[in-house]
Parts: sequence; structure tokens; C-alpha cells
Amino acid sequence: MPETSDVVIVGGGAVGCAIAYYLGRAGVKATVIERDGIGRHASGYSAGGLNPLHGYPESLRPLGLESFTLHLALWDELSRLTGRACQQRIISMVMVAFVEEELPGLQELLGVYETTAGFAAHWLEPAELRELEPRIAPVVLRGLYVYGNGVVDSYLYTVLLAEAAQHYGATVRAGNVRGLQQGHGRVTGVLLDNDTIACDQVVLAMGPWAGMAESWLGLSIPVEPLKGEILRMHLPGPALAHDFMSADILLCSRPGNQVWCASTEERRGFDQEPSASARQLLQQRAMRLMPSMAEAILVQHTACLRPVAPDWLPIVGRAPGWDNVYLATGGAKKGILLSSGIGKAVADLITAGHTSLAIAPCAPERFGATCGVRGAECGIGRPYAR
Repeated sequence: MPETSDVVIVGGGAVGCAIAYYLGRAGVKATVIERDGIGRHASGYSAGGLNPLHGYPESLRPLGLESFTLHLALWDELSRLTGRACQQRIISMVMVAFVEEELPGLQELLGVYETTAGFAAHWLEPAELRELEPRIAPVVLRGLYVYGNGVVDSYLYTVLLAEAAQHYGATVRAGNVRGLQQGHGRVTGVLLDNDTIACDQVVLAMGPWAGMAESWLGLSIPVEPLKGEILRMHLPGPALAHDFMSADILLCSRPGNQVWCASTEERRGFDQEPSASARQLLQQRAMRLMPSMAEAILVQHTACLRPVAPDWLPIVGRAPGWDNVYLATGGAKKGILLSSGIGKAVADLITAGHTSLAIAPCAPERFGATCGVRGAECGIGRPYAR
């Protein structure tokens, strides 16, 4: 018999797996299709930071905070369902200024952290900075200590989401999606290389490859890959007790005396290879913030592609002109944080037709007219390939 599923989710990153998990909790069994393995792209190579108060357009902050709250609930639930943890914890971070011009931005963040429940912040003068971390660069003017953000191992988090979804009846399978089967104005199935999965609903959570679905649906899905590279370093001496951040580098404290130097931002198409130029740049920036990073030993150099829309907001919701197709992409550098909110919102839309989560700024309709006409029977677009 032909394979069938209530919902087919194309993409096995954190967003796709979160959608499958929340659908499963609502009693809907989904099939997640992933070509390269769960969490094998940006979701598996993220620094895993859950920082809901900064780093994206202000209009996205309500969804960011809702997503953060969902993460806190997920931690215990994922451990209960899978018997494993995703190295989750609440962390402190020190944001530093090298020049006077950087202080107003930190002052603004101080107000945000002070007025948000569950978070806190205060200034650190140079002597206090040195007492907190003697290895900090002596030329740093001032620091802002913030508390309340979170972190997870992004690969483990994504894998555990997939396992939890399977606990609720989801199926995870390998496959290369080549298009969507259409009939009578609806998508009726997902076309693989040598198979078709019939379904009632489809979610395209394809990350930076979401644009490949434009020809399948006749829609504009303006998502581009933003390449990001991270150095995982072993720093001799005491482990960093906090994350440290300047205007151009983030030093993340990780288990095993590792410091992750994150990250670059480049538009290099679909090039996923770590580069010598990025390694040199990250090392230079890390040593400027903490000169002792010159003694650090490179453990691993990773690169991945983040999905970015022109306005740096995700694309979340029902695809315009289609009543059974949903888009879920564009998380940019906040994909791990937003995965829980996007996952819950899309599951709500599929099961209830609406959601209380703040996805209004993420509506796919904001990109205007379609770029083509959808097919009447069976349209095969470019393959979901990497």
C-alpha cells in the first residue's frame, strides 16, 4: 500500500522536529523527512544560545520570550520522554565595551534586562571585570553582567525533539524530496526520489533551502543562506565561569574547558566548508577580547548555513493560496531559540486553525504576490538537495 501520513514535515532540523513533537502532543502523527540526518545542518552546529532579549528585530521579542518559556518547559519533558538531557542550563554573560560609542547600546540592554521577569543585569567597572575574569583584555572600558539566558547542546536538543515526537507516534525517515503532488487546488502528497507519501497537510521546514519550494507552490519564499563558522577551542587553565561578548565576538563557555568562538556572518551561497579566513578572523577577535585565547587549542572548526529572510524575521504560517501547506523557516541566528515557538504555533494552526503565539510579524503574506501559477495536478520542482 502507498505510504500515507496525516502531516508530512519536510526538514529534520530543530523547527521541523519541534513541529512534529507538538503535533504528537496534540494527537496528530507526523512524518518528518530529512535527507542528511536529524540535526545535521545548522541545528546541529549552533552555539545553542537561548537569548530572547537581544540579537533580532524588536518586533520578534514577544515570540522570542514565548519561545524561551516553552524551552524551559521542554527541558524536563524531553528528559522524561527520552531519558537524556540536552545539557540545558541558565547562564550568565558579560557584554563588554571597548570604546565609549558602545556604551549607549549596553545601557539600553540594561533597561531591557532589568524590566523583564526572570532576568537581571548590572554594570561592571574595569576592576570588577578583572576580578570576575583576570584574563579579560585590560583595554576593556566597562562590562554589563546579564543573567537569565539559557543554553542547550543544539544537536542533542534536536535529536531529543525527534525522539520525543516518535514517542507520540511520529515517523522519522530519510528521503530526498523532489516536489509536491497536487490535485484539485490542494497538495495531496510529497514526492520523493522513488516514492510518494500521501498526506492531508504539508509543512515546509527546509531552512535555507526553502526557496526550492517556490516552483512547487508558485510562491515567493525569499530565504537565503547565511554562512556562520564557529571555532571550538580548548582553553588551558580554569574554565570560563561566564560567556563573554563584545561587538564582534562571543566566547561561549562549554563543558570540558572548551570555549566556542562564535561566529561569522557571510553570504557565500550554499558553501558549507570551514574556511581559513574565518578561522583567522575569529582567532583575532577572540584574542582581542581575551588575550589568553592565543594559548587555546583548536578542537573543531564548524560551518553551517542559517536561513535568513530579507527583513530578518522568520516565515511562519499557512502558505498564501494554499489551505493545507505551511511554511516554517527563516530563524536566522535565533533558530534554536525560536524553534519551540514556531513548532508550537504551526502545530496550533494545523490542529486548531489559530495560535495565541506572537507570529503576526512572521506572516508569509508580507512578501506580496506569488511568483507563478500553481499546478493543477502534479508539479515537480527542483530537488530538495544540498
